[in-house]
Amino acid sequence: MTTPTRRNRLDEEASPYLEQHADNPVNWQPWDEAALSAAREHDVPIFLSVGYAACHWCHVMEAESFQDEAVASALNEDFVPIKVDREERPDVDSVYQTICQLVSGGGGWPLSVFLTPEGKPFYVGTYFPREPKRGRPGFLQLLEDISRSWREDREEIENRADQWTAAITDELESTPESPGDPPESDLLGSATAAAIRSADREHGGFGSGGPKFPQPRRLDLLLRAATLDGDEASREVAVEALDAMATGGLYDHVGGGFHRYATDREWTVPHFEKMLYDNAELPRVYLLAAQVTGADRYARVAAETVAFLERELRHPEGGFYSTLDAQSRPPASRGGDDAGDAEGAFYVWTPEEVHDALADLDVDGVDAGTAADLFCDRYGVESGGNFERGTTVLTATTGYATLAESYDLPVEAVERALMAARGRAFEARAERPRPARDEKVLAGWNGLAISAVAAGARVLDPALAGTATDALAFVREHLWDADTKRLSRRYKDVSEPGSGAGETASRRGDVAVEGYLDDYAFLAKGAFDCYQVTGEVDHLAFALDLARVVRSEFWDAEAGTLYYTPADGEALVTRPQELNDQSTPSSLGVAAALFEDLDLFVPDEDFAAITEQVLSTHADRIRGSPLEHASLVLAADAHTRGPVELTLAADDLPTAWRETLAETPLPTGVIAPRPADDDALDDWLATLGVDAVPPIWANRDAVDGEPTAYACRDFTCSPPQTDLDAALSWLADR
Repeated sequence: MTTPTRRNRLDEEASPYLEQHADNPVNWQPWDEAALSAAREHDVPIFLSVGYAACHWCHVMEAESFQDEAVASALNEDFVPIKVDREERPDVDSVYQTICQLVSGGGGWPLSVFLTPEGKPFYVGTYFPREPKRGRPGFLQLLEDISRSWREDREEIENRADQWTAAITDELESTPESPGDPPESDLLGSATAAAIRSADREHGGFGSGGPKFPQPRRLDLLLRAATLDGDEASREVAVEALDAMATGGLYDHVGGGFHRYATDREWTVPHFEKMLYDNAELPRVYLLAAQVTGADRYARVAAETVAFLERELRHPEGGFYSTLDAQSRPPASRGGDDAGDAEGAFYVWTPEEVHDALADLDVDGVDAGTAADLFCDRYGVESGGNFERGTTVLTATTGYATLAESYDLPVEAVERALMAARGRAFEARAERPRPARDEKVLAGWNGLAISAVAAGARVLDPALAGTATDALAFVREHLWDADTKRLSRRYKDVSEPGSGAGETASRRGDVAVEGYLDDYAFLAKGAFDCYQVTGEVDHLAFALDLARVVRSEFWDAEAGTLYYTPADGEALVTRPQELNDQSTPSSLGVAAALFEDLDLFVPDEDFAAITEQVLSTHADRIRGSPLEHASLVLAADAHTRGPVELTLAADDLPTAWRETLAETPLPTGVIAPRPADDDALDDWLATLGVDAVPPIWANRDAVDGEPTAYACRDFTCSPPQTDLDAALSWLADR
């Protein structure tokens, strides 16, 4: 073949995942017009491989096949091999992941798809071993078979490709010709009933086996039903899941934060990668659970997870990186000299390692040996372990009271000793080789993290508002074009060598990929949440700017839906929608809920009409499978209940008010700070670009200069209250 496909072009890419494959003998191409044109020009199929930097089986397939000269020769000779980072191009991933799920009933990464030169899929799978095993065909033989079929059975392949493309279009792009009414008021009850039926009441979470995923949006459903409808069964199932995840191996008991998923029913052994989106959505849910239940243990988990974000996934200038890998090199004592990188090596322990880490610890008379024994008993560390190489994944297996009784110590002494022991374990672990970090900054994932940290500022510590707004400022500076009003998806620092002797490397930012619906919707929600917690109108203005782009570029009034890609974006074989909640929330569901909230501030723009039409368009799908559409269920439930507003007229919120709001769940409520005096609203309106004071602020100034709350539910309002508790009581009684 001719250039560009004669060589591996991934060394030109900034994605860490693509960079990992830049030295493969496979002539990998990025997904771009040059690669797609080459396939059409030479009339050969495309082999598309989709993965991400922290993907364990992606690494395995690379080591087995993509580093293999024979495999590389077959790919380079008979295919155009294209490598895609699913975190950068979720649109490409969504299209072809859909056919994998339709054909095989499952999906995942690495995603391996064979396409016609026009991009139509005709063979799909996930991980393929180099040689046949475990019922999976060998990858080299598969390449030979597909190449032969392309030459000899071309018509059959193209017929299948047409059928599969039609199936993708029907699943992702099509909308009903005759939309119904928005889902009715009992939809939340139907969704929570389904969640309860799917719950594992013995081990917590959902499903009867492994793997188990966190499912934060299902927990949102349950906690909302518990809060607003007094549903005790929903509360119990939510608590069981939250406790199981927080005490099991999914949670990092030394450093905070959550791993991707558990491989077993009991939540013991995780898949060790840490994703920004999990460590955004989960602390947000734990903070809500802390408000709903009053349980301090949930606030602690959320606080430790936010601290993990700040410590290990934060860009020096404020944004958040994407992932930590599952793999790192194990210590020599575990065979690390010869074993290469191992999954989970950074996180697991042996009894000897615990005793070494705590060798000189002495806490209130609890000596080092006793502290180490307490740590091992608390977290299940024992000889033989529960994981590979005789190591143990930490799980909170024994309670403080039981330990106190066993060791004849006061409970407080056990708590202090274990707190100090965790600190020493953290320090010792920091000396181990660290998992690799994917330092992409993604707009949408940062939006989720900003919302979570803003919730932390509400519930845990007002100082966290600075972390949230710094991240928002970083994304605005690097990914938002204020002139064109368009958002890019990905920012990545890139080193540039100095031009002269003794010069240090400078940094520049590589910005790529047009923003998708999740980038706009999640970031707009993050900006809106920053406004709600800080009272800074500029954050509300940014949320409105993003929402207006969603309306102009992603909204299709004729189809009655929001598409995942902008109208002027790259044309794939279909234009997808994102209705289902997957590893991240449904962007369509998040956008629908956000539009209804923002409508309160710019009613003339009629954002709420978009929410109404979206819910009508997809009503049958939402009713038919509410758990798959949890974010849309949440949007529909809020729509049915009507708006809940808490306007706060004050230049500074009293400390007592902040403490009250920290304890009060408002699952469908909008908190709307405004200046104490009406005269100051003129500047706010100018910032928003509107002429009239919106009803949520109108005639709601501070009474006699005192901080004043105005509460409204479903278009009925309380009198002004200088006592926040009185305003909240009025809401609770409605």
